[in-house]
Amino acid sequence: MLSPTDPDPDPSTPVLRVGQDKAGHWLVQEDRGRLEGRFVSFAAAMAFARRERSTFPGTTIIIAKAPLVPIVSFAPVEPWERALPHATSSSSEGVQA
Repeated sequence: MLSPTDPDPDPSTPVLRVGQDKAGHWLVQEDRGRLEGRFVSFAAAMAFARRERSTFPGTTIIIAKAPLVPIVSFAPVEPWERALPHATSSSSEGVQA
Protein backbone atom coordinates (compact mmCIF):
# COMPACT_ATOMS: atom_id res chain seq x y z
CA MET A 1 0.00 0.00 0.00
CA LEU A 2 1.78 3.09 -1.22
CA SER A 3 -0.09 6.26 -1.88
CA PRO A 4 0.99 9.83 -1.22
CA THR A 5 -2.64 10.96 -1.63
CA ASP A 6 -4.24 8.69 1.01
CA PRO A 7 -6.03 10.41 3.86
CA ASP A 8 -4.80 9.66 7.37
CA PRO A 9 -3.83 5.99 7.65
CA ASP A 10 -5.70 3.52 9.86
CA PRO A 11 -4.30 4.11 13.39
CA SER A 12 -4.46 0.40 14.19
CA THR A 13 -1.90 -0.52 11.53
CA PRO A 14 1.77 0.49 11.43
CA VAL A 15 2.88 3.33 9.17
CA LEU A 16 6.34 3.72 7.63
CA ARG A 17 7.11 7.29 6.63
CA VAL A 18 9.70 7.85 3.91
CA GLY A 19 11.11 11.36 3.58
CA GLN A 20 14.00 13.70 4.15
CA ASP A 21 15.09 15.55 7.25
CA LYS A 22 16.05 19.23 7.11
CA ALA A 23 19.66 18.26 6.28
CA GLY A 24 18.53 16.27 3.24
CA HIS A 25 19.13 12.75 4.60
CA TRP A 26 16.60 10.13 3.47
CA LEU A 27 14.84 8.51 6.43
CA VAL A 28 12.38 5.70 7.03
CA GLN A 29 10.51 5.95 10.33
CA GLU A 30 7.87 3.71 11.85
CA ASP A 31 5.13 5.81 13.42
CA ARG A 32 5.44 4.23 16.87
CA GLY A 33 9.20 4.79 17.08
CA ARG A 34 10.21 1.13 16.73
CA LEU A 35 12.26 1.64 13.57
CA GLU A 36 14.36 4.29 11.89
CA GLY A 37 16.83 4.05 9.05
CA ARG A 38 19.00 6.56 7.20
CA PHE A 39 19.70 6.14 3.48
CA VAL A 40 21.68 7.72 0.67
CA SER A 41 18.75 7.91 -1.77
CA PHE A 42 14.99 7.80 -2.07
CA ALA A 43 15.27 4.48 -3.93
CA ALA A 44 17.26 2.90 -1.10
CA ALA A 45 14.80 4.20 1.51
CA MET A 46 11.82 2.85 -0.44
CA ALA A 47 13.47 -0.55 -0.96
CA PHE A 48 14.06 -0.79 2.79
CA ALA A 49 10.49 0.30 3.61
CA ARG A 50 9.06 -2.31 1.24
CA ARG A 51 11.18 -5.06 2.79
CA GLU A 52 10.17 -4.02 6.31
CA ARG A 53 6.49 -4.49 5.51
CA SER A 54 7.02 -8.20 6.22
CA THR A 55 8.13 -7.27 9.76
CA PHE A 56 5.08 -5.07 10.32
CA PRO A 57 2.07 -6.83 8.68
CA GLY A 58 -0.54 -4.45 7.24
CA THR A 59 1.94 -1.60 7.08
CA THR A 60 1.14 1.49 5.04
CA ILE A 61 4.04 3.36 3.42
CA ILE A 62 3.60 7.11 3.22
CA ILE A 63 5.81 9.64 1.45
CA ALA A 64 6.28 12.48 3.94
CA LYS A 65 5.48 15.94 2.64
CA ALA A 66 7.08 17.77 5.57
CA PRO A 67 10.67 17.18 6.77
CA LEU A 68 11.05 14.25 9.16
CA VAL A 69 12.70 14.78 12.53
CA PRO A 70 15.32 12.09 13.21
CA ILE A 71 14.69 9.97 16.29
CA VAL A 72 18.34 8.92 16.45
CA SER A 73 20.99 11.63 16.33
CA PHE A 74 23.34 11.45 13.38
CA ALA A 75 25.94 13.59 15.11
CA PRO A 76 29.37 12.00 15.61
CA VAL A 77 29.79 10.09 18.86
CA GLU A 78 31.89 11.89 21.42
CA PRO A 79 34.63 9.93 23.25
CA TRP A 80 32.74 10.24 26.55
CA GLU A 81 29.54 8.75 25.03
CA ARG A 82 30.71 5.13 24.97
CA ALA A 83 28.07 2.63 26.01
CA LEU A 84 30.58 0.31 27.67
CA PRO A 85 34.05 0.99 29.01
CA HIS A 86 36.92 -0.68 27.21
CA ALA A 87 37.79 -4.08 28.61
CA THR A 88 41.14 -4.21 30.30
CA SER A 89 43.39 -7.10 31.08
CA SER A 90 43.10 -6.26 34.78
CA SER A 91 39.38 -7.10 34.72
CA SER A 92 40.20 -10.81 34.36
CA GLU A 93 42.85 -10.86 37.11
CA GLY A 94 42.01 -13.04 40.04
CA VAL A 95 39.54 -15.15 38.07
CA GLN A 96 40.36 -18.84 37.98
CA ALA A 97 38.86 -21.31 35.55
